[in-house]
Amino acid sequence: MRGPHNIVRLIRTGATFERTGAMNVVLDAFEAPRALRFLAHALGKPFQWLGYKGDPNMPPATRALTALGPAYIKFGQILSTRPDVVGEELAAQLRVLQDKLPPFSRAEAMAEVEKELGQPVDEVFEEFSEPIAAASIAQVHKARLVSTGEYVAVKVLRPGIERAFHKDVDAFYFAARIVDLFAPGARRLRPMDVIEHFDGVVRGELDLRLESAAASEYAANTKDDAGFWLPPVVWSLSARRVMTLSWADGVPLGDNAALDAVGHNRRDLAERVLHLFLLHALRDGYFHADMHQGNLKVAANGDIIAYDYGIMGHIDEYTRRVYAEILFGFIRRDYKRVAEVHFEAGYVPATQDVDEFARALRAVGEPIFGMDASHISMGRLLNYLFEVTERFGMETRTELILLQRTMVVVEGVARSLDPHMNIWETARPVVEDYIKQSIGPRAALRDFGKTAMVLARFGPRLPGLVENALIAQTQKDDPQKSSLWSAALPAAIGAAAGAALVLIVNALS
Repeated sequence: MRGPHNIVRLIRTGATFERTGAMNVVLDAFEAPRALRFLAHALGKPFQWLGYKGDPNMPPATRALTALGPAYIKFGQILSTRPDVVGEELAAQLRVLQDKLPPFSRAEAMAEVEKELGQPVDEVFEEFSEPIAAASIAQVHKARLVSTGEYVAVKVLRPGIERAFHKDVDAFYFAARIVDLFAPGARRLRPMDVIEHFDGVVRGELDLRLESAAASEYAANTKDDAGFWLPPVVWSLSARRVMTLSWADGVPLGDNAALDAVGHNRRDLAERVLHLFLLHALRDGYFHADMHQGNLKVAANGDIIAYDYGIMGHIDEYTRRVYAEILFGFIRRDYKRVAEVHFEAGYVPATQDVDEFARALRAVGEPIFGMDASHISMGRLLNYLFEVTERFGMETRTELILLQRTMVVVEGVARSLDPHMNIWETARPVVEDYIKQSIGPRAALRDFGKTAMVLARFGPRLPGLVENALIAQTQKDDPQKSSLWSAALPAAIGAAAGAALVLIVNALS
């Protein structure tokens, strides 16, 4: 599929970028080398008349992507989460992409639902509305169940969207390969990695069973969080192309006038949305990575309701601890400790000087702490932090970039509700509590206990491992076999100590 026939699609794409004025914006953002610039203009300028005009009221990049259709809009949205790839300026433009397209008809939606659920729509839904929201991949209808009379939200993929996406993604791969072949200097931009990341995200969003699973996991993690609620998935009415959730009414979190009119406390909402994000990122390592106002509402009882689980962030336990220690170090203005954490985690090469790195971090933190509380920005600090770590040789970590981007969005939501909010004071209790629970003697014992239990599970195999290790010691002519001894001895000791450690941990829990 990734053959020369994709050249026609690339020419139309290049022509649209030229016609809308987006070509140079994108090339500058990627710091594209001369050879790639020449190739891009050669594919676009002569055929500019073939390009789509787009909406002249939009910035060039968003104008071009919106004109080119759903796959390009989604590509732009995903690139907006990667300022490390496209730069801050273009990422900011892409974040405001209007993910809105003309809806497809109610009749088409009902036909899709009927095909997916395997039964006539009127046997399942007493009412089925016109589309109430339409985006690049799917649209949403309000419906009423025949069985219970309950209202639900039914999300339906656009007809033929999978084929359209696969065709465009195929062209993206072809373009990335051309860049690799004809512009070797652009390989540092990792074009194939960028397209593979996009392809993986889109494949997940084109199977609503995966989004339903994400919603279910997120709900299970957060079920005891006060002031937060997720509409439950109706699994019996969900499938690959259809996702059904309980209906949830609320005031959009971005409508301050409406929030004030019904008496919601915006300061409390601002603090809660930041608390919830940090809690989910640190405690669970699983967070909503698209928490803008359009995906958040406030119920009549004051609960924050989150929607749209197509983009979720995941960070492992070790990375969460590192992230918490970095934030906590900045809160305490302990720059030496922040520097040490980066070295301990292997984020910064050991060849760098830790004291020099600590001084660079002080230059990041002190100006921010000197600001008025209403201007203190955790997102800005993380952005500056990544700039400094890049200068000291830290490699890009995708999970931290997504975390940083979401932090910026959440901070923006909180500021829109309460412009005078002190971000650091609000964050401090959540971070301190996580530090107490996850770092220290008790956490260390829990870690040892988990390790011991893993080793103990291999207990039945230990005699054989020890025997093989002893035999290997007699075969000194084979260094590879003799090295088994060094692996078997720690395993045996660890397994033997496992039961004792687990008992200690259980006693302390």
